[in-house]
Amino acid sequence: MNSKLMPLPEAVSRFIKPGLSLVLGAALEACIPFAVGHEIIRQRIRNLTLIGPISDVLFDMLIGGGAVGRIMAAWVGNVSTGLGYNFKRAVEQGRPCPLEVRDHSNLSIATALDAGGMGLPFGLTRSLFGTDIQSRNQDLEPISCPFTGQALLAVRALNPDLAVIHAQRADRDGNTHLWGNLGIVPEAVRASRQVIVTVEEIVPGEVIRSDPNRTLIPGFKVAAVIELPWGAHPSPVQGYYGHDDDFYVDYARQTKDPAEAEAWFEAWVYSRPDHAAYLERLGRKRLDKLRVSRPAPAATVDYGY
Repeated sequence: MNSKLMPLPEAVSRFIKPGLSLVLGAALEACIPFAVGHEIIRQRIRNLTLIGPISDVLFDMLIGGGAVGRIMAAWVGNVSTGLGYNFKRAVEQGRPCPLEVRDHSNLSIATALDAGGMGLPFGLTRSLFGTDIQSRNQDLEPISCPFTGQALLAVRALNPDLAVIHAQRADRDGNTHLWGNLGIVPEAVRASRQVIVTVEEIVPGEVIRSDPNRTLIPGFKVAAVIELPWGAHPSPVQGYYGHDDDFYVDYARQTKDPAEAEAWFEAWVYSRPDHAAYLERLGRKRLDKLRVSRPAPAATVDYGY
């Protein structure tokens, strides 16, 4: 069987096409696939639908890079400073392009993906009663329980074209280990038609098979796997590196003004031909400060019988 291992530019050009729907940032504030987002912007892919829970600045970057036509999310912004200025300009001014926003809560996004992964037309929740989200989202519909008559809210299932996930390690066939904060990664993987995985390291298959409970993404769901150390920067990856707070604060300051935002994209994305050039701009000293300094390994698990 051919390996699914490939370079980032090839994976993006082959599998991410204009008009597709993508789940990104499914692990909430950790393991966000920023390097994939930068490559999408470089390749000038347009009219994507982004799906996610609390959506970090990767969504804001993709919006500012002109890649997005629709957002289905609970929140879009900067976890360190609050507001995402590219998102704000797109909603209020249609710059750099008009943006459709379909509001969700974290739970309703998770419910929609969970239903999609089970092949159901909808999932159920009650948590949005008393909010105005249900009145502004055509994918939410009040219904009555056929057994009790209780009022429920049906959430239309989601089956995204692609889930883009960053994780700690995988083998060449895409079988992937992920640990730490999982967010809604399992739901996103099950619901999506295909998966692209970027990882800190590629390991032999026997490493993956030695800990099957940590294999949250099976290789048969994966279209491409990319070895991409620091592929989630500036977000953290459990066991590898921490959150780059300064990057988030600098990004907010430099994207508040439209002209300065264009300069930011030129400096950090367009003038960087690949991920290696992005890391070169960050510098080894900065990266070393983010590395895990206090290891906390899990206890050994014995799968013997």
